[in-house]
Amino acid sequence: MLTEVLVLVALAIIIYLVYRAGTKNENYFVERGLKFKKPLFLIGNYLPIFLRKTSLFEYTRDISKDFPNEKLMGHFDFRRPIVVILDPEIAKQVSVKNFEHFINHQEIFSEAFDPDFGNSLIALKDQKWKDMRSTLSPAFTGSKMRHMCDFIVETCEQMVDYLEMEIDLKGPQTLEVKELLSRVTLDVIGTCAFGVQVNSFKDTKNEFFITAKKLVNFRSKLLQIKFLMLMMMPKVMELLNIKLFDKTSKFFLKSIVLNSMKMREEKKIIRPDMVHLLMEAKKGTLTHTDNDKDTAGFATVEESSIGMTTTKRSWTDTELVAQCFVFFVAGYEGIANAANFFLYELMVNPDIQEKLYEEITESHQNLEGKSLNYETLQKLKYLDMVVSEFFRKWSGPALDRICTRDFTLKYDGDKEYTFKKGDMIWIPTVTYHHNPKFFPDPEKLIPERFSDENKHLIQPFTYAPFGLGPRNCIASRFALMEIKSILYHVVLNFHLEPTEKTQIPLKMGKGFIGPISDKPILIQLRPRENK
Repeated sequence: MLTEVLVLVALAIIIYLVYRAGTKNENYFVERGLKFKKPLFLIGNYLPIFLRKTSLFEYTRDISKDFPNEKLMGHFDFRRPIVVILDPEIAKQVSVKNFEHFINHQEIFSEAFDPDFGNSLIALKDQKWKDMRSTLSPAFTGSKMRHMCDFIVETCEQMVDYLEMEIDLKGPQTLEVKELLSRVTLDVIGTCAFGVQVNSFKDTKNEFFITAKKLVNFRSKLLQIKFLMLMMMPKVMELLNIKLFDKTSKFFLKSIVLNSMKMREEKKIIRPDMVHLLMEAKKGTLTHTDNDKDTAGFATVEESSIGMTTTKRSWTDTELVAQCFVFFVAGYEGIANAANFFLYELMVNPDIQEKLYEEITESHQNLEGKSLNYETLQKLKYLDMVVSEFFRKWSGPALDRICTRDFTLKYDGDKEYTFKKGDMIWIPTVTYHHNPKFFPDPEKLIPERFSDENKHLIQPFTYAPFGLGPRNCIASRFALMEIKSILYHVVLNFHLEPTEKTQIPLKMGKGFIGPISDKPILIQLRPRENK
């Protein structure tokens, strides 16, 4: 009898705790005077995503449609209240002018629970983030990019050689382009971040490629479930010691970096890549000597010195190698996925593809048989316009920030809203990018928005593919350089054409991870006549 009573009491307690968790913060925005959609038990405002009727990308893109005249609105990220900033001027206030109040991201990877990712630049907080940012900034200047550009171009040339060989043997190729691009970006990350030559076009089943696909596969149901659970119940995941990424794969990548550092230290090898830059950072010899005025294109973000100082902090191997991990995830999967959408857009916009081909062909002829280089890449204005427009249409859904100390926002003359320490905010950049008030006819690809004659018309802080303020993407130059190099070599050598099985118009994959396409993007590559 006593046992039955204890079981009933335990069940009652569990039901009560679940109920509390599922209805938590029910009146949060009512008390604060913000408009919001009524949240559902446990899952907040995410019912359409749970029912797989939409994607997080599409949900965020359309988040303001119910409240088109509001500058702030409430959103329930499961049961966590988030203030969504719909006005770019307010976005400027929190991301730049009052940055010190909103310095941190939402915690997903803690240093204690997952040091390999918890020590990465994207996860670090407060002063430690500032110190790491100051340490790494010199690694991504224009002068450093020049050296890495040669590695990227070499990989793109290997891609072209592979495709031409396949076409000679089998005729015009219909490819799942994400698979092709994954090999390109993996080889680039291998040589630029880990200091290893991969060449996954020749060795299609090399250990580095297999490990990468295992570690970062956002179509994996298991990875999506773990990511969802990490967002909903991070403390439970920590208690159960369930990490997002595979332990064996992380150990493999970590060993590559540490062994490379050790070998270079012993043999006095200097190679201008990420491993060398991290070795310099560890010794405290990495300095900012860049005098370049170029920004590698309109889409890049300016490096900010707000709150930054030169640091003398000593870094451990774990703290430094963590930067390679996040560089790997973003550079391998992130750039491959972006380029996947970009090649699709060129395929369905043949007029843009041919205009881009004309510019690239002229540049190629001026090189007189030499390989593409960093300086030439910066001169391709139409390519920069196209890539800038691609990123407008296909950037990530939102930027997040955590309020680190109370802050009262004043706006519209007599209005104000007080953020409390610990409050979370979203800056939904995809909403800005697809708002016809900021970008007329937003679903249409119009590179001329970013021409020298027109780009000054773009309202400040409405375009942010690489973030806003000091917490922007430190590797935006690198990402643009790689994307442009890939497009340059593909368009120079091949027509991009649809097939009968190509999904047009493109549909988004439903769920919380993305943006990804609903089906693999199939493109036929036909050699250019001059090849």
